[in-house]
Amino acid sequence: MSHTTARPAVKMGLPIPNSKLGMWLFLGTEIMFFTAFIGTYIVLYFGSVDASGRSAWPTDTHITHINILAGATNTFVLIFSSYMVVLAHEAMGQRNFKKAYQSLVVTFACSVLFLGIKAYEYYGKWSHDILPGHVAETEDDALKKIVREMDLGVNAWVNGLVPGKAAVHVKQGVASQVETAAADLEKVDKELESARGEARTALFTRQEQLTGLVDNADEVRAWQELNREFNGLRDKVSANSITLPQATEALHRLEEDARFAPGLAYVHHPQPILYGNIFASTYFLMTGFHALHVIVGMILFALVLKEGERLNERWSDWIENSGLYWHFVDLVWIFLFPLIYII
Repeated sequence: MSHTTARPAVKMGLPIPNSKLGMWLFLGTEIMFFTAFIGTYIVLYFGSVDASGRSAWPTDTHITHINILAGATNTFVLIFSSYMVVLAHEAMGQRNFKKAYQSLVVTFACSVLFLGIKAYEYYGKWSHDILPGHVAETEDDALKKIVREMDLGVNAWVNGLVPGKAAVHVKQGVASQVETAAADLEKVDKELESARGEARTALFTRQEQLTGLVDNADEVRAWQELNREFNGLRDKVSANSITLPQATEALHRLEEDARFAPGLAYVHHPQPILYGNIFASTYFLMTGFHALHVIVGMILFALVLKEGERLNERWSDWIENSGLYWHFVDLVWIFLFPLIYII
């Protein structure tokens, strides 16, 4: 008679929690994701050359408005936040939930600070119009951009001063001049007393237009003067009879006159940046996606922080996995910072 001994069941798989394995697999895909971005950036960096074959990738921070100090500060902010995540994980293992909570609060605050600094950097790009598709890459592009933005500002200004079709008439110089607008308005007011039907409607429109001229007489005169300057500048650009330094000097002269500020609100002083649009695209693509990952990390930590004093050991795996994700976010920035800011 034979006896068989039961064998113990053998567990298959890796000796780690499924959640941790899932996070590592996810981070593997994220590494490939950012590797593609960084690899593309490197190819574009070394492939952007001028007519003589020399590297022409924008590197002058005075032109690109890359803020190295802000980028370096953000680097230290993320490194410190990663350290606080380690402390939080260690505290959870020691069942010191209060310390873990406090460490995560500091981490969350660091992420808010990081995004605040990044928003400040983005504002610097926006205020100088260094945005994808907006950058003038040659002097001719810069001159055309000045004309285009000045045209936009001049039109927006007059449309705000004089309502309706009167703005078009003012541009064309065929509307009542400011000097006669008050007298014309008085006549319209008298005609309205006896007008009826469509004639009365037309007079109301005319009254509104003349009121705009009378109430904004000084600004309309300033607009007329700025419009003459703009037409002269546009004609010179069309005739290729003005250089970018001359146009920039003319803009400075106009900006010194406070009366013209509303009409010049849209105008930048474009500095030609060869490959500037590719530079802006890669900058916002990489830093923008990284910022999006920071926001995701903030959500992960916020879900823990909402527990407050109820935080307990059930959140240990969550904090460990969130910490892995946050270390990845930190590591990506350590690659992005020297590539974008220092090189």
